Amino acid sequence: MITIAIDAMGGDNAPKAIVDGANLAIKTFNDIQINLYGDSESIEQYLVKDDRIKVIHTTEIVTGEDEPVRAIRRKKDSSMVVAARDVKEGKADALLSAGNTGALLTAGLLVVGRIKNIDRPGLMPIIPTVSKESPQVILMDAGANAEVKPVNLEQFTVLANFYAKNVLNVENPRIGLLNNGTEEGKGNSITKEAFDLMKQLDDINFIGNVEAKSILTGEVDIVITDGFTGNAVLKTLEGTVKSIVGLLLDTLKNSGLKTKIGAGLIKDSLKETFNNLDDTKQGGAVLLGVKSPVIKAHGSSNDEAIFNAIRQARTVVSAGVVQDAVNYFEN
Repeated sequence: MITIAIDAMGGDNAPKAIVDGANLAIKTFNDIQINLYGDSESIEQYLVKDDRIKVIHTTEIVTGEDEPVRAIRRKKDSSMVVAARDVKEGKADALLSAGNTGALLTAGLLVVGRIKNIDRPGLMPIIPTVSKESPQVILMDAGANAEVKPVNLEQFTVLANFYAKNVLNVENPRIGLLNNGTEEGKGNSITKEAFDLMKQLDDINFIGNVEAKSILTGEVDIVITDGFTGNAVLKTLEGTVKSIVGLLLDTLKNSGLKTKIGAGLIKDSLKETFNNLDDTKQGGAVLLGVKSPVIKAHGSSNDEAIFNAIRQARTVVSAGVVQDAVNYFEN
């Protein structure tokens, strides 16, 4: 049985969306146990009673305004910290939260703990692409490390490669280093040195430098970068997709009769396209490099997004990605 510890008080729609997502997951998967951490009265009003859902009462909440390190160190009875502590102590196999990103990263690092010989863990979201052959791409790092050393990018490459192979079932992931040009020798001193390190990795399909315009095309399965650049790219992609979808829908709704008739004819195809670009179906961003899976769901997650993050946590635990990383870096 896989046990998933969930911060039920984290996120814009907590606790209702968190609990509703957990209720759906318990119905769907018969091999998981869910522990919900937070104010028991608030949680139980939405909970469908099941022997495989347990509520652990906590008295504090890490808010979006909290300074991450201070919150993790001082709010010892918060839903996020108690859930992380149970993962560290082996009472749960994975940690999931839609709450304060910085605080969750801090909890992963300080409470769950970093894998030996990994300098810095990285935050890794899965992004839907426009390619039917390669419908998703890994972005690593997307916010955990604003500044990196070349060795960090090298380690991100190994970690993301394990994930792509074992969780996404990509046989030979194509890995690119995000840069301002595709030619070898492009970039700053960090990316140039990282390029040389990544070229020398065994069993890694490193295809060289890639530009940001290639992220959604399916040309690459994994994009490696620093957390500052990765987060900026991620937010830009999210905003661009939502803006284009919104503009298209507005045009179809508010144009003339011919446009509306045309919209009716293509609505099924449009719906399929929009579903393919829906990032809530991908789950959350995984913090790779710590001793147990830590998953950050989007702060605005609804019940479907939480369900998909739980599904993702289940898959990550089953695939043994963390143990692969331990074996690689500690031996």
